[in-house]
Amino acid sequence: MSLLSIKNLSVNYGEHAVIKGLDLSIASGEIVALFGPSGSGKSTILKAVTGLLKQTTGDVVLSGKVLNSGTVNLPTEQRNIGLIFQDYALFPHLTVFENITFGIQNVEKKARHKKGDELLALIKMAEYKNSYPHQLSGGQQQRVAIARALATQPDLLLFDEAFSNLDPQFRFELIEEIRDILKSTKTAALFVTHNQNEAFIFCDKIAVLHQGEIAQIDTPSDLFDYPVNEFVTEFIGAGVWLPAVIKSESELQSEWGPLPYKGKTDLSDRVGETIIVYLRPHQIGLNALNESDTSMAGPSFSIASERFVGEFYESTLTWHDQSIKVRTHDSFYNQKVRVRIKQPIKQVYF
Repeated sequence: MSLLSIKNLSVNYGEHAVIKGLDLSIASGEIVALFGPSGSGKSTILKAVTGLLKQTTGDVVLSGKVLNSGTVNLPTEQRNIGLIFQDYALFPHLTVFENITFGIQNVEKKARHKKGDELLALIKMAEYKNSYPHQLSGGQQQRVAIARALATQPDLLLFDEAFSNLDPQFRFELIEEIRDILKSTKTAALFVTHNQNEAFIFCDKIAVLHQGEIAQIDTPSDLFDYPVNEFVTEFIGAGVWLPAVIKSESELQSEWGPLPYKGKTDLSDRVGETIIVYLRPHQIGLNALNESDTSMAGPSFSIASERFVGEFYESTLTWHDQSIKVRTHDSFYNQKVRVRIKQPIKQVYF
């Protein structure tokens, strides 16, 4: 049974349809990302769930309570939803402990202090109990914001670009810590982000939005390996489109040579058909061109652009007006190369 159920949600700004009959569900304890380009409707969905925006049509149900329908539109404060923003939104004149316990008003002082101490221990900040927000780092402030939201025992947490202001050096460490906190407390979350790495690390599922609709919702690994259409494929990462012919259930043939195939689609009865595949940088390696070696198939490339980025070299290949960056441990600058396929194809397009 779904904790959050959104059915046929539509939102219009004037005559412009921003969200178009969207369906989405989140299970108890599940973390789901809303991920897509600017203007795809991520923040609009968040506003509709919180009650900050009235949708044109559709139903929103949380823990069996109707938040929105044709006849119901509960105020934000009655929805039992916690909100986490990118600017932390802590009270500057209150200590860490006072910020965390601010929303716990209808319990005895002893119980409130016990809850505050438990949350301080959960976010590993007991020693900062009497500190003020300006004395904390951005990551510490965001931990406090999480604890404050959890203090009221919300049915759902909403994250609106919550990590975008953090130092990139420590961002993903904090994301993993907060994910562990949510999992330990079995708290469900809806996470809006424009950062793919954040979505992949933080979330159980990712809903890719395109023009107000969910193009695909899947686990991070399945989303990356098995995108359902060309939009999702290109949005998830750079690559090169390449025509190929099905030679067998496990091999394709392209202008770049043979391509091993290990996908979910059964190709055994489609031998001879022409399909299209999408090669990403991690699937491609380079070999220096040896004119006497006839075992290497496919066209040759000249590496005229290369940069060293620390752990590897990044070269740019151009293929029929398509560009792709390939990472290698060795430099191929000013050399002619042929590509080699390092990992099998998992998705094909007919």
